[in-house]
Amino acid sequence: MTMSTRPDITDPEACQTMQEVRAGVDALDRELVALIAQRARYMEAAARIKPSRDVVRDEWRINDVIAKVTAEADKRGLAVEIAEPVWRELVERSIAYEFSVWDKTRED
Repeated sequence: MTMSTRPDITDPEACQTMQEVRAGVDALDRELVALIAQRARYMEAAARIKPSRDVVRDEWRINDVIAKVTAEADKRGLAVEIAEPVWRELVERSIAYEFSVWDKTRED
């Protein structure tokens, strides 16, 4: 059983109504968006730092990220069937974003 440290939402195990479930999901979605926005800023930093476009996509790093995420998911009780495809998509979208930032920062 997980206990929420957020006073504004009901723990999932304690939810009695769909309104409580939806309020919890909406609150967590806001937090996830903030975290993904911060992650995107790291992609912007990577685009700024990487010396060439051909190092933007790094297969070793992709596999490293997925391995770390699936290990953390297992530790936290998140089904790998959810975590792995979500992070694979997040990584692919992040790489595409990094390419676009890399290109924009080096336009003449």
